[in-house]
Amino acid sequence: MRIALLFAAALLAGCTTAPTQPAAPAADATSAVATADRPVIVEAWRSSAHMGDELDSLATWPTPEGGTWLIATAKRAHQLRVFDADTGAMLRTVGDRGTMPGTFDRPNGIAVHGDLVFVAERDNHRVQVLALPGFTPVAAFGADELRSPYGLWVHETAPDTFEVYVTDNFMDGADHTQVPDFATLDRRVRRYRFEWHEGASTRAIALGSFGATDAQTALRIVESIAGDPAHDQLLVADEDMRHAATVHVYTLDGRHTGRALPAGTFEAEPEGIALWSCSVDGGYWIVADQLRPRTVFRVFERARLTPAGSFTGAHVAATDGIALHPSPTARFPAGALYAVDDDASVVAFDLREVAAALRLDPDCSR
Repeated sequence: MRIALLFAAALLAGCTTAPTQPAAPAADATSAVATADRPVIVEAWRSSAHMGDELDSLATWPTPEGGTWLIATAKRAHQLRVFDADTGAMLRTVGDRGTMPGTFDRPNGIAVHGDLVFVAERDNHRVQVLALPGFTPVAAFGADELRSPYGLWVHETAPDTFEVYVTDNFMDGADHTQVPDFATLDRRVRRYRFEWHEGASTRAIALGSFGATDAQTALRIVESIAGDPAHDQLLVADEDMRHAATVHVYTLDGRHTGRALPAGTFEAEPEGIALWSCSVDGGYWIVADQLRPRTVFRVFERARLTPAGSFTGAHVAATDGIALHPSPTARFPAGALYAVDDDASVVAFDLREVAAALRLDPDCSR
């Protein structure tokens, strides 16, 4: 089924602001304490706090000038926040609350591919696509199917052709906290094909939905999702602590493999998921365990999903989204891991320090 697209003719309701300088990381009496099996890696920087924004998900974009942007969704502010990925300084805000192209209503998941940024908007029930660097609205799709979109992952299958996977966390009850009937959970993940040819036609096609429906493996509460085409893996986090919060493994065509991270792996909700690709098929997954007073970042071998260690920062807590930028930047020669800190700030970790602390594959720090 072809989906109607919203094409932009309006300017973004955004503003450029003077850079907000980040706070310098420093240890204090409440900082985490390293153990033999869980090192503490001090954050390279921590941005200034934006209380009330409710920052959620992250994505990076290398600018034509040689810098790197870190783009965060701000759910409560109904905007995007753009940070300098090397320093944590806030560069600008984008958008405002609304339904028109370039505006947002509860933006949550975000992904960048090439010069396109994809944003899942929970309360506009859509995925909006914008072109960088100007955040120019290109299209919107999914409003006919999506009820409560949260996370997304984008995979380019052919030049200018993308498959977009969107988690749809619709819930029952007056307060939207009741898991729906299992028979309806085969709609927990929706797939779309999005085609964009600059200066030509743009279209999106719904490819259906998937999700297990049995009591043991059903996706009860979903948000984070990420894929690995090299191993035909799609990781989907189930955050329901009332059952068995974990990460389930699907194939890219939506088949449940029967695999999941072992029960008891997570002490809190499994949130952001990021692939650390160190070679064609080697590397690791990083999943944030949303704990207080410190988030635990759990690392797993890329193909087998066996545990490869874990670490905390000195400060970062209750993390929602994470983003891994494996390419060199001026500050991070081997790339960086970025994480949301307690809904208000973002932090950065040098991937060389992560690889050294956990004794990971040396290819990951070159």
